[in-house]
Amino acid sequence: MSSAIRLTPLDNTIKHHAHDFHQIVIGLDGHADFEIEGLGGRIAALSGCIVPANHLHYYEGIGTNRQLIFDLPDDAPALTGSHRGHARLFDAPRFFALDAPLRVYLRFLVRELTQPQPAPGDLLAATFLGCLNARMPDNASQRSRRIDLAAIDAYIGQNIERRLSVTDLARHACLSAAHFSELFREQTGVTPYQYLLRQRLTAARQLLADSPLPLGEIAARTGFASQSALSHAFRRVYGHPPGHLRRRPSLAHETPSSPHHRLKLSSHG
Repeated sequence: MSSAIRLTPLDNTIKHHAHDFHQIVIGLDGHADFEIEGLGGRIAALSGCIVPANHLHYYEGIGTNRQLIFDLPDDAPALTGSHRGHARLFDAPRFFALDAPLRVYLRFLVRELTQPQPAPGDLLAATFLGCLNARMPDNASQRSRRIDLAAIDAYIGQNIERRLSVTDLARHACLSAAHFSELFREQTGVTPYQYLLRQRLTAARQLLADSPLPLGEIAARTGFASQSALSHAFRRVYGHPPGHLRRRPSLAHETPSSPHHRLKLSSHG
């Protein structure tokens, strides 16, 4: 079967599925959240994720967004024959950011897709996959490295009002997003996205308990896209809306009964 490449926005509602073909999603505009078999992260412009075939994944577009999506069957020309080495990209889910040369090729690819007679999708996909494959790190040589969690905590605290992504955290740790995510989960037992969400919710709870700020302002100060996004995450994790905290201050000291489970994006479903 041939590869398919499409330009599309993602709905601003949480959806999930699995499919029997591999997929690469790259942000062009706006943001989108993904969780792929427990590995979560946010895609911004010029970053993306790899979804191996038959991996359950949850996804949600954040506001106005546009994504470039590659659909790649196992037997696609871009993954077979002389290109069979590209298949290693799909050994596991991962997030990545595009470097300068790949950004140039991405712009060409997007323009090519809008032409009356674009180049064959398999040719475009094979070129992109080859370049991406060459850039993926050999994680084995860095397996023993540990992430400085205190430095990550400080970075999150200093930038809590920003919509930080896993790529931002990885860049701060001087690692690729894929390697950072793998090391982080091995070291902490949760994904970077889950950890970041926990930090945001902790900061939001503190502001709810200690300040008269309206919920919309608290959401903006703690990196949530909107008041409804904060309320939705808060209810999932703590079992009640944030407004209850002000009516019952004792709730400020509660902890989720199962934080590793309830902080997963998959609990949206």
